[in-house]
Amino acid sequence: MAAQNSSHSQNLIGQVIDNSSPHTGISHLEFVSVLGLGAYGVVYLARDIAAHPTPYPTSRAHPELGHLPLYAVKCLNKVGLDVRQRNFQQREINLHWAASEHPNVATLYNVIDDETCTYVVLEFCDEGDLFGMITDRQRYLSDDDLIRRVFLQIVDAVEYCHAKDIYHRDLKPENILCLDDGQKVMLADFGLATGERMSGDFGCGSTFYMSPECQGGLFQRLSSYSTPHNDIWSLGVILVNLTCGRNPWKQACPSDETFCAYLGNPDFLRSILPISEHTNRILKRIFALNPQARISLADLRREILSVETFVMS
Repeated sequence: MAAQNSSHSQNLIGQVIDNSSPHTGISHLEFVSVLGLGAYGVVYLARDIAAHPTPYPTSRAHPELGHLPLYAVKCLNKVGLDVRQRNFQQREINLHWAASEHPNVATLYNVIDDETCTYVVLEFCDEGDLFGMITDRQRYLSDDDLIRRVFLQIVDAVEYCHAKDIYHRDLKPENILCLDDGQKVMLADFGLATGERMSGDFGCGSTFYMSPECQGGLFQRLSSYSTPHNDIWSLGVILVNLTCGRNPWKQACPSDETFCAYLGNPDFLRSILPISEHTNRILKRIFALNPQARISLADLRREILSVETFVMS
């Protein structure tokens, strides 16, 4: 059933959608507040008003939200979209659903359609995103065990996706959600994900996290790039985020002075970042300019497990 008086341009707070399904156990969802905005539409916080209240607040981080089950509902605008754009929306839903069984991928519970919107009912992660955990709360600074635990969760989620031929193409802290005071993370936002191992769709994602080949190539124009190897590059930038609270460079391209310094001296990052020698060795294997020479996810996992300290002591 459609949202009452729904429209892609309306504020839906207070509206209810019927999510009744024998497979989800979720019934009537009331929109409570806005969690995020984007070109795609709006993400709302919703609560199941037909559910039995729990004895304790549903959200430990936000007990004021009450005792009803909470969900994130991504409202994908359908108005004015052409066939290609609608296909992109369907691809996002299909790929997220296929990855959803992994414990470190935000669960997709249901999809509801009306004339103007597609409502994607998702797991609500009440600690915000990894970007906020890193920058605002500085949760991971100098905590080797927590860095290892969280980064391995991300690696495991990406490896699971790759095993299913799902390549995210937009890995960054803003697309990784947090639970349990930042100790558990969930991969989210499959809006740019693809099932193709090779792609000619350049410039996907945030420039901070793109590999050189995703930008078209460093010194010659490429006709395509490897999407799994691009994801591995992005993981390297996320590892720097976790360990140092900053990015290694603004963009992996010849016009970026810091990246050019790295091209001239692969050990350059140790001169500007407080990283250990072992972390530096891992980053050099991740940031290999030849994608085929880049470290595999399995080897990356083994290396991370063997690190004694990620930062200089």
